[in-house]
Amino acid sequence: MPTAIPCLLMRGGTSKGPFFNAAHLPQDVATRDRVLLAAMGSPDRRQIDGIGGGHPLTSKIGIVSPSAQAGVDLEFLFAQVQPEMDTVDTRPNCGNMLAAAVPFALATGMLQAQGGRASFRVWARNTGMLADITLPLSAGQLADGGDAHIDGVPGRAAPIEICFRETAGSVCKSLLPTGKARDRMTVAAEGFAPFSVEVTCIDNGMPLVLVQAADMGASGYETAAEIDANQNLRRRMEALRLQAAQAMGLGDVSAKNYPKMTLIAPPRHGGAISTRCLIPHVCHESIGVLAAVTVGTAVQLPGTVCEGLARRASGVDADTLAIEHPSGVLSVKLKPGAGQADAPPQVALLRTARVLMRGEVLVPRAIWAGPA
Repeated sequence: MPTAIPCLLMRGGTSKGPFFNAAHLPQDVATRDRVLLAAMGSPDRRQIDGIGGGHPLTSKIGIVSPSAQAGVDLEFLFAQVQPEMDTVDTRPNCGNMLAAAVPFALATGMLQAQGGRASFRVWARNTGMLADITLPLSAGQLADGGDAHIDGVPGRAAPIEICFRETAGSVCKSLLPTGKARDRMTVAAEGFAPFSVEVTCIDNGMPLVLVQAADMGASGYETAAEIDANQNLRRRMEALRLQAAQAMGLGDVSAKNYPKMTLIAPPRHGGAISTRCLIPHVCHESIGVLAAVTVGTAVQLPGTVCEGLARRASGVDADTLAIEHPSGVLSVKLKPGAGQADAPPQVALLRTARVLMRGEVLVPRAIWAGPA
């Protein structure tokens, strides 16, 4: 008989995947990763023998546990699986999947809450980042229904407010890991002529390499499918990513999901800036939460490649930036002071989440026979 592991299939923001109680998984990391790969059906492009969705955005995993830390309610470990790879990456965060951590804990009895609204503090184990998560309740669970809409997800749902704390240098050594707001890089690789571009390497929750789309021969307004079909652009972006990662102190990232490459262009729909984000080898249909946070920070910082492209709001909305992406916009709220490189902003934003299915995922007993 295969080993049955309880899980909830959940949507968090614009991502989707199974959520597990950490106590139900192997404690040995190597064994745990084999279990997760088997559960998702990787490596296989279609993930036909698992519950993965055949795309990086639907090949994500949440692992949740109660926290013994004072003042912290939950610990959340995000795991990224790629359909065609046999690795499990737990280094970067995922703000979308983080949005589902508290609803998972409430649905499984890991947390209890009363009243119509509650806040919990969550520690993201991937990078040590803290987030305060506030959500509406009904009978101790995430309220069923609401008026919140996020681009990239159909319909409306209950709003989940996330306030990120201490996001700078989540994976890199600092907010600006090269020590500069702008770097010029000359890239030479097999298959295309050498080229030179200016980039901003930045990490305020997610390591990103920002480059103006025009400098890469793109408009920055392509659909995700158009970018995925542009093999020359993707090859050049990957060569630039590998070189930038070295400058960011990340070493060889050829098998890593970070840094993400982000094409930027002037906004077209009233936002602050237009983005096309590769994650890292296919284009995101929208943009990741922490990627949007990092782009917003780059817009606020002087000297980045966003200068001359971005448009900032004024008045009461001056600290809210609408980051345009292929499916719409994602708004992030940056507290004043974001323009100081040594004092990066605290960030708040709105997400939604939903439990899609509850049950057990079955993995071959030869991979793990279950708890002793």
